[in-house]
Amino acid sequence: MFDKKLQAHALRRRGKSVGDIAFKLGVSKSTASLWCREIELTSTQQERLRANAIAAGHRGRLIGTQKNRQKRLDAIQLSKDLGKREIGKLTKRDLTILAAALFWAEGAKTGSRFMFVNSDPSMVLCMYKYLSEVEKIEPNRLSMTVQINRIHEKRIHKVFRFWSSLLEIPLRQFGKPYYIDVTPKKVYANYDSYYGIARLRVRGGASLQYKLLGYIDALQNNSRLPR
Repeated sequence: MFDKKLQAHALRRRGKSVGDIAFKLGVSKSTASLWCREIELTSTQQERLRANAIAAGHRGRLIGTQKNRQKRLDAIQLSKDLGKREIGKLTKRDLTILAAALFWAEGAKTGSRFMFVNSDPSMVLCMYKYLSEVEKIEPNRLSMTVQINRIHEKRIHKVFRFWSSLLEIPLRQFGKPYYIDVTPKKVYANYDSYYGIARLRVRGGASLQYKLLGYIDALQNNSRLPR
C-alpha cells in the first residue's frame, strides 16, 4: 500500500483528481482522499487540476450527447422497422384511402377538375400510384406544371426532368412553369435538390374529383365526434 500511496502523491502533483487516482490505483475514493490530503499543491498544480476537471466535464458532456444522439437514432430506426411491419404492402383500398386523405389536404375541391398540388415528391408519387394502379388513368391524360421561385429558372430543365422521371410523364405533357418573382433573402442549402411545387392534373378528371370528394365525405363522417 505504501507504493500506491507514493503513486497517489505523484499523480496528485500532476493535477489528477481524487476520483481518477482512486480508479487508477484500485482503491476507494476515501483512501485516495486521505493519502492526497498530505499534498499541498502549488498554484500551478491547482490550476492544472482545475483545467483537468473542466476537460473531464467537457468529455463527459460529449459522451452524454453522443449517447443521447445514438438513443434517438435507435428509436427512429425502431419506429421505421415497426412501420414497415405494421403497414406492409399497400392494397388498392389502402391506396384509395391514402389518396382521399391527400386530396382532402392538397387537392382542388372546386372547379370540376382533378388537380393535386404538393412539393413533397413522395406525396405526389403516392397520388400518381393511386391514379395509375387503382384508377387505371392512361399516362397521356396526365399533365404537370411546376411552381418555383425565379432563382431556379436556370435549372428548370433539371426540375422538369426530375418530375418526368419520377412520374413517367413525358416532358411534352408539361406546361410552362409558374415563376415566383420574390427574391429570397438567402439561398437555402437545398437549392440544388428543390424541385418546386408540382401541380398534377388529369385531363377530363371531373368525375375523378367527384369520386374523391365522396371518399372525403365518408372520411369526415367517420371522424365526427359522437353527439
